[in-house]
Amino acid sequence: MLYLYVKAIHIIFVICWMAGLFYIVRLFIYHIEANDKTEVERNILKPQYELMESRLWNVITTPAMVLSFLAGAYMLYLNPYLLDMNWMWVKIGFVIGLLVYHFICQKMISQLKQGTCKWTSMQLRMWNEVATLLLFAIVFVVILKSALNWIYGLLGLFGIMILLMIGIKAYKRYRLKREEKH
Repeated sequence: MLYLYVKAIHIIFVICWMAGLFYIVRLFIYHIEANDKTEVERNILKPQYELMESRLWNVITTPAMVLSFLAGAYMLYLNPYLLDMNWMWVKIGFVIGLLVYHFICQKMISQLKQGTCKWTSMQLRMWNEVATLLLFAIVFVVILKSALNWIYGLLGLFGIMILLMIGIKAYKRYRLKREEKH
């Protein structure tokens, strides 16, 4: 029974962590796009985005990441046989990728605050999809648990990635046309 409680806590904090990762990159996009505003708007928006980024990161995203990791590790402690399963090692690999993503985002917060961030809003829109792809990969690996299904899932992820990139490019064209009309 304890395992199920820990599993529930793990899932809840993974959801919180992912919500934070999705939203932080959205804030980065707005933060970068604030540079294109008038000086008055920029002087209001940039400090506000820095405050929002800081609070989201320090109060929600990072604590949720830590609690997700601790609950996941405790689940493995309670059921060490999971480490004998190949799918669990694939999941752990994707989770490591998500941790790397998390710390790259943390570095971006510092760069935005210092005014040294080189990312464009378009690059950040694509970066935002990396967390989505990692989430898809983790969920499919955990649910399917089969190596063959995992290969098909990976091919599906590449397909989703291509569709997301096409969608992002189409949205950029739509936005630019709309801005030209105004």
